[in-house]
Amino acid sequence: MGEFELISRYFANCGAKRSDAALGVGDDGAVLQVRDGYDLVVTTDTMVVGTHFFPDDEPRALGHKLVAVNVSDLAAMGAEPAWLSLALTLPAVDEVWLSAFAAGLSETADYYQCQLVGGDTTRGPMSLTMVAKGTVPRGKALTRSGAKVGDYIYVTGTLGDAALGLKLCQGLHEVSKKHQSHILQRFHYPSARVALGQALRNLASSAMDLSDGLYSDIQHILKRSNVGASIDVSRLPLSQALKDSCDTGTALQLALSGGEDYELLFTVPEARRGSLDVLLSPYGIPVTCIGRITGVAGKLELKQGDQAFDYQHQGFVHFS
Repeated sequence: MGEFELISRYFANCGAKRSDAALGVGDDGAVLQVRDGYDLVVTTDTMVVGTHFFPDDEPRALGHKLVAVNVSDLAAMGAEPAWLSLALTLPAVDEVWLSAFAAGLSETADYYQCQLVGGDTTRGPMSLTMVAKGTVPRGKALTRSGAKVGDYIYVTGTLGDAALGLKLCQGLHEVSKKHQSHILQRFHYPSARVALGQALRNLASSAMDLSDGLYSDIQHILKRSNVGASIDVSRLPLSQALKDSCDTGTALQLALSGGEDYELLFTVPEARRGSLDVLLSPYGIPVTCIGRITGVAGKLELKQGDQAFDYQHQGFVHFS
């Protein structure tokens, strides 16, 4: 099977059919229509075999995850997902693998109302790259640079489950049958908090998604906003599955540095805090306050209740 037959068979009609994609797969480029009064948000993520996934991972899960991790970046900026481009590098054409991968990609893109509008295919070591594009009302994009001293720090959902899922797949940690399904679902099939991200446009002072672990990721907000932070690790939201599967120290390490949670980390000024529960309650996603922004630029203080919490681990860092 040649490159263009592969594209036509598996990716020509992938995801939702959008009226604002005037021209999609099949030409040298896509033609997209951005509404008046909106800004375009663009993000790119790459998943490489051996680094981000195992060679024998279920291809349907890879298709899902590739879309979800990109859409999660759009969610963190308060954007509405719209268009996707895929750069697919494969060592050979495996039609069974491609069919399952394309199915996972298409059903997840459809769920988030995205259309695949272009990309590239080539031969080589397996690598999956996606460019996701979305729109946000002009001037309303959430960034990492708006946090102010006194702001409250929040996270959505629970932390550490995906990292435990990775350890389970690696054979490094045991999980009871009661919790295996939940833990593996969180690792292989993450969810992007799109609707909640859009709801935060007029509430949050800064935001980002959690991909490399809370301990590492919050440093980006501290650097871009020129502030510090104090986090109480006893407030970190941990699932019952994680608490039942690990001792407290391991659970906190996974929550702080495990990565691949794809939850939202955001800050809210005190004046807007009263509106938070009311505006976010319809989304059914738990939101937890874990600390506050402080004035010492770049300083991250961890505590456990009233005591200092000594912590040396770091989240995932490429080229470290």
